[in-house]
Amino acid sequence: MESPSKNVCTLCTDDGLSNYAVTWCTECEGFLCTDCEKHHKRSKASKEHSTMSTVDYHKLPKSIRETSNRCKDHDKKYELYCSSHACPCCVQCIADTHQKCQDMKPLADILKDVKSSAAIPLLKNDLKDLRESFEEVIKHIEDRIKIINSQKEKGIEEIRSMRKLLEDHFDKLERQIIGDLNAKHSKLKSNLEELVKEMENRAKLVGQLEDEFSTMTKYATELQIYVGMQELEKTASKEAKFLGDLESGNDLHDNNMEVKILSEVYSVLQDVYSFGKISIKSTPYSVHGKIGRKDQAQRIVPTVPKPEQVKPSLMENFEFLKVITNNPDIFSQIRQMRFFLDKKTAHKEVSVLEDGTTFSNSIQEVLLDQCITSYITKY
Repeated sequence: MESPSKNVCTLCTDDGLSNYAVTWCTECEGFLCTDCEKHHKRSKASKEHSTMSTVDYHKLPKSIRETSNRCKDHDKKYELYCSSHACPCCVQCIADTHQKCQDMKPLADILKDVKSSAAIPLLKNDLKDLRESFEEVIKHIEDRIKIINSQKEKGIEEIRSMRKLLEDHFDKLERQIIGDLNAKHSKLKSNLEELVKEMENRAKLVGQLEDEFSTMTKYATELQIYVGMQELEKTASKEAKFLGDLESGNDLHDNNMEVKILSEVYSVLQDVYSFGKISIKSTPYSVHGKIGRKDQAQRIVPTVPKPEQVKPSLMENFEFLKVITNNPDIFSQIRQMRFFLDKKTAHKEVSVLEDGTTFSNSIQEVLLDQCITSYITKY
């Protein structure tokens, strides 16, 4: 906002001076210093002008300060108001752009009672209602932000809770299958280790027999060798039979361990492509704010019915006559009325005769019924 201290007097500026302004004239649309304000108030041409302090002037919105009472296109003072275009006009505007506009009114009539018109409190109330409506909608939106933030946290908690349930469940399945794997492995390993131990004992025995046979062939007699060979053959035959039975049996089969993951577990990777779905369900806004009236600016302009819109009613005329003729007390009041009967009797004082049936003036007498009928029909 422009500072009031920076405003200089418009009149002084024209004289090459730079005196600080203290007043703004709304009609001259210029700043005035203290001296110029005094002359301005004493001048016959400007003493009735409305003024305000520069401090109050700068309290006005910028758009209002920039609103001039002179036409920006023709630099002439606005004198008329076009209701069709809702804008003030100068005389040149009518010739240029408003030739076909029918609803033209004097601007002075439009502005005469604008500050005291009912439109001021109406518009003030409309602005208040509109502001409250915006505040209500803002509060609703802020509440919605809090709600969706809460929904987000709740959603994250639900996702992590499900993740924890899945982890616990798969941890349990993992422990179970690893336990089964360890049990089967231990059994196979134990069987093979026992078999290896037995084979080592039998191999050691055969090695001892081999050493004994070698010693026997070197030092024993023929009889001893013969008897010894018989015993050795029995023992060797027995070990050979054990080895043959071992080879023909199942003990030497290759028992391979294999872990096969169930297809249902793989389907989790293939079919379960998401933890879930995030959806937004919209609910209509149920609280509606107060909405201002339509065409508010047009309501400020007074509406005067056009001649073709005035439709006199004969029934009302007859009812008026009926009231007059049935109430003699009204005659005394009619004595003070001024009637515009026609060109000859216009603006002439008329009075009711004592009998209460006729009017009289300096020109002619007319029957009361005719006078009242003429008055009502004309106005």
